[in-house]
Amino acid sequence: MLDTMSTIAVEDLGAIFVDPAAYADPVAWHAAAQRIREESPILKVHVEGYPDFWAITTHADVMEVERNHEVFTNAPYPTVTPSSHVDAATNVPVKTLIQMDGDQHKAHRNIVNDWFKPASLKTLQERIDTLATGSVDRMADMGGRCDFANDVAVYFPLHVILTILGLPEDDYPRMLRLTQELFGAEDPDIARLVEDESQFGVLVDFMNYFTALTGDRRAHPTGDLASVIANAEIDGRSLPDMDTLGHYVIIATAGHDTTSSVIGGGLLALLDHPEQLALLQADPTLIHSAADELIRYVSPVKHFMRTCREPFTVGGVAFQPGDHLLLSFASANRDESVFSDASHLDVRRENAASQLAFGFGRHFCLGAHLARMEIRAIFRELLGRAERVELDGEPTWIRANFVQGPKSIPISYQLR
Repeated sequence: MLDTMSTIAVEDLGAIFVDPAAYADPVAWHAAAQRIREESPILKVHVEGYPDFWAITTHADVMEVERNHEVFTNAPYPTVTPSSHVDAATNVPVKTLIQMDGDQHKAHRNIVNDWFKPASLKTLQERIDTLATGSVDRMADMGGRCDFANDVAVYFPLHVILTILGLPEDDYPRMLRLTQELFGAEDPDIARLVEDESQFGVLVDFMNYFTALTGDRRAHPTGDLASVIANAEIDGRSLPDMDTLGHYVIIATAGHDTTSSVIGGGLLALLDHPEQLALLQADPTLIHSAADELIRYVSPVKHFMRTCREPFTVGGVAFQPGDHLLLSFASANRDESVFSDASHLDVRRENAASQLAFGFGRHFCLGAHLARMEIRAIFRELLGRAERVELDGEPTWIRANFVQGPKSIPISYQLR
């Protein structure tokens, strides 16, 4: 793909934003995105089978759209959607925060907002550190070889988020399965995991599971997040089952899958930049700020869609009601006007916290602080014990256009 990149008209590069396979080749994808930023930073995209949309690719323009959340809304659908699926995406039976706007979004976000504030999460630091130690201990038991994506990066954040929800470890495989179905269904290897059961059937299974959980937490509330959700009220009324399910789904899936992508992609980035790996091992305190650089570099959430509600101009383009905009966080986080040498990982980058992987404004990610805590904990533990770590085969990437990261990272290592 790289060989032909310079010969393709920029107008024809827009498919990279919808093609799951394009994201599975991150070097080629970023080369294409750089051309778009340079030649047509707000690109009108026509892809057969999808509604037309405008790709917003620069840091400043993504921020401008996010800042004006009343003009550019999540509704009717928050992610790029084939034309044949628009009606279904617009009328989903279970809505999460990413499908909400305005007062509805504010009311539902307030249910869990306090729980995810730094002061509240501080009490979890010891537990997160313990889980990180356990993850690296399991690596030590694997004989010096593992698939880091599947053996470590997937399970560590899953354990953290389900610990917060208060779910038993026996149920962790079910949560992992839901995550894979929701975010990796475009990948043929992941889709085959449930080829004998429709996605609808999987979601029904989880609806039954979380409905039972809600009943239990209402009858026997504890201090976990599931109890907060189960006993939440809006305007003095308990949440309907579908609303509580929406909260469970977004926390159990998005709260896990995005972080696992950064952990896996972050290790790959460090192995691709051995001098940066050496810096972190020489000075472990760098991981505090380096977490944002790893997040910037990987950008696990590739995009969100917004729909224009009133005439508004961004970057010199006049948008009209009904226009669809794709906010490319993956592109914005490589914007050379903000991040010098943006394609290079720099664990000492001073403005790494300006990354937009968590969004901006009203829809800023609730779990941002928790994600940073997890990333710092696992890399502090791993790099503090690793005498040697290197690739032991060719890594592969998930084919997905929403949340996406490494599928397989074979490594060999020696731990203290």
